[in-house]
Amino acid sequence: MGIRIYELAKELNIPSTELMKKLKENGISVKNHFATIDDVAIKLLKEKFGENISKKTKDKTMCKTEKTEELKQSEPKRMVKEKAKLVSEEKEDDELKLKIAEGSTVKELSEIFKKSPSEIIKILMNLGEMATINQPVGNEAIELLADEFGIKVKIISLEEEIKEEIEEEEEIEEDAKDLKPRPPVVTVMGHVDHGKTLLLDAIRETDVVSTEAGGITQHIGAYQIEHKGKKITFIDTPGHEAFTAMRARGAKITDIAVIVVAADDGVMPQTIEAINHANAAGVPILIAINKIDKPQANPDKVKQQLTEYNLVPEEWGGETVFVNVSAKEKTNIDELLDMILLIAEMEEIKANPKGMARGTVVEAFLDKGRGPVATILLNRGTLKVGDSVVAGYTYGKVRALIDDKGKRISIATSGQPVEIIGWSKTPQAGDLLKQTPDEKKARQISEERLLKKRILEKEPHRHIALEDLFDQIKKGELIDLNIIVKGDTQGSVEALCSSLEKINQEEVRVRVIHKGVGAISGTDIALAAASNAVVVGFNVRPDDKAKALAEKENVDMRMYRVIYQVIEDIEAARKGLLKPTFEEVEKGRVEVREIFKASKIGTIAGCFVTQGEINRKDQVRVVRDGIVVHEGLISSLHRFKEDVASIKSGYECGICLEGFKDLKVGDILEFFQVIEKPAS
Repeated sequence: MGIRIYELAKELNIPSTELMKKLKENGISVKNHFATIDDVAIKLLKEKFGENISKKTKDKTMCKTEKTEELKQSEPKRMVKEKAKLVSEEKEDDELKLKIAEGSTVKELSEIFKKSPSEIIKILMNLGEMATINQPVGNEAIELLADEFGIKVKIISLEEEIKEEIEEEEEIEEDAKDLKPRPPVVTVMGHVDHGKTLLLDAIRETDVVSTEAGGITQHIGAYQIEHKGKKITFIDTPGHEAFTAMRARGAKITDIAVIVVAADDGVMPQTIEAINHANAAGVPILIAINKIDKPQANPDKVKQQLTEYNLVPEEWGGETVFVNVSAKEKTNIDELLDMILLIAEMEEIKANPKGMARGTVVEAFLDKGRGPVATILLNRGTLKVGDSVVAGYTYGKVRALIDDKGKRISIATSGQPVEIIGWSKTPQAGDLLKQTPDEKKARQISEERLLKKRILEKEPHRHIALEDLFDQIKKGELIDLNIIVKGDTQGSVEALCSSLEKINQEEVRVRVIHKGVGAISGTDIALAAASNAVVVGFNVRPDDKAKALAEKENVDMRMYRVIYQVIEDIEAARKGLLKPTFEEVEKGRVEVREIFKASKIGTIAGCFVTQGEINRKDQVRVVRDGIVVHEGLISSLHRFKEDVASIKSGYECGICLEGFKDLKVGDILEFFQVIEKPAS
């Protein structure tokens, strides 16, 4: 009778990872911590483990002594590194580059380029830009200065600078011996009506120890439970859209993603979106198959469907943890929590409880009585009432800390969700929080960031586009080209993805990070913005929300009717031979409200012009539920009985299409013109 790795690790009171190392040392190959080993191997391990543990303790003592000496010697180096936060170096393709933050001031640039501020101001004046010593400089000016001094630079965003600054400070302060296990942070995602909220409620109800009788758990966007003496933090957000929005701001808030799939419904479009969002963030996935109490429940079918997305159950030889649960009947909730703790142990989630506090804003709002309030999830350190903090462009002094049970507390620790009152104004979800020595320093950091932000708002940030591909390959900046594929049918999506996989991957790897059937949605654009991806639509159109968001985020969206054109464009972009593109200019949108049949004319669509102005010479596209069903020209345009050349928004009209009679009520007619746009 065998035993699983993680069960034996518990018996021997050691981490599963340590046990797997010992097995390999003794010539026993195991795939993962769910693998089963036989009695012979168990006996061998138990015989040898006594001396190994004592040897390990001796080695640890020696390592600690060596580490102390090493830290004493490296102290001056750490001090130097602390002073050199303005700029870091990055080596790409054997070429050393200076990483400079967006919106760096003239003074900061003078220190980076080792030139006097007056020299930099003089060059900027020659370029037609007036600047003072403490004024932030735009990206274009930084690049021109770098060329002038013969220095290769890479400009990083303000969010990246804040993240790197915090990471550098943590690296300086961090000591391996200070790291302690912290509660894992779990986000629950999945399709609508698959039971995410009910599952979270069931988990809350199992936490009898931490919830007082008659007490009401306060909704602050996150809450913490205790299971078998260990704490777990759950993020209670509106699914994967909020998860991606926070990731787009540079926040890695989640340690584990629990994806809920209904046993009677199977894998649905939002399930696939949630999987792709979690994979893009590099977060371990746990599958909770819910509603197993239903008569039509089929967990094996769900497992089979998920193998198509490289999520193979451990009992089938894979590495993904699957747990069958029923949120309604509260079945296997304890087992789900056990698996979360096991994954947390395998991932070795640790934090330093000492030193300055660091965290992420989960939610923020303005309360009439309390002023700006923000829910913070602490990643490290300890935060106390009276401490000064800065998050994004906002600063504050902690006037009150409130936990997820609604109680006022004086101290918040790593992995704990807590509400903070005392902000100068409301921060944004996803902002990175850091503690400062005093309120004066917090205000100074906030004001510097705001000044840089104002300068950068004049220079819109652009995500990767095919036109820029060749330039980025030459600079050695791009390794992966992330693509989101949306199509009219599953067959065409699979065919397009298969063709993309066959593209030459030498200079750049083409990765399809998400694929789906239907119109391009706002969620697709949000994922593209967070993952720096290009959106490719095949016989589909973006909805209004997606169009507005793509324009705001500067995401490259491309629509195609033929598969080989997609491949040709990517190949040409790689070689810098992208031909002039034909850009569509939308002229107007029309909604079909009534259908009339006439024996001599055929099908006449009674329409209402919802936006723009339509012209008889424009091309027209028929869109039904986000999918293009026809593209062509109109044969006649009427206003009552008159044949007209154009009609403006807010008027009714009659339209006949050339060669297409299958119009239906609710169809959207998009009128557009095609103009040639030269390639960059």
